[in-house]
Amino acid sequence: MNRTHRLATRRLVLRRPRASDLAALHAIMSEARAMRYWATPAHGTMEETRAWLARTVAAARSGRSDEFIIERRGQVIGKAGAWRMPEIGFILGLPFWGHGYAHEAMCAVIGDLFARHPTDQLTADVDPRNAASQKLLGRLGFQETGRAKNTILWGDEWCDSAYYALDRKVWQARTPPPERLSGK
Repeated sequence: MNRTHRLATRRLVLRRPRASDLAALHAIMSEARAMRYWATPAHGTMEETRAWLARTVAAARSGRSDEFIIERRGQVIGKAGAWRMPEIGFILGLPFWGHGYAHEAMCAVIGDLFARHPTDQLTADVDPRNAASQKLLGRLGFQETGRAKNTILWGDEWCDSAYYALDRKVWQARTPPPERLSGK
């Protein structure tokens, strides 16, 4: 995995995670509303975010994941990518919701994942109550493929899953390749 791999969109830069992202990511991951539909509840301590970030950086360096930190004008505003291929995910800080940044970042990430990985399909697992993520996945071309009950224990609450998939051919038929910065 190339640790310097970067993507650029009209308003965003997407780059590999690094230890210096800790404070910015903790600000996002300690916010209950931002983490409501994440795999875990909001991080209660900086140490919890440090451990998560260390795992994320190690997974990226080893090639087990393909994730990006999302920056807007040099400020970390979120994360997007594939923790494990072919499943994608994303999170943004609350001040950046509703501006189209998640769509813009995911267009770049999806194009990049299909360009660099031999998978014919990307997938997503979404809490069915997360209407905003489901709407975004639909705009990206994902189709719902099924649902399951009690798939993840979030704190002390069992949550359901809605499963989505995006075929490479569907993506290629509707989307131009992402713009890239040098340093691939």
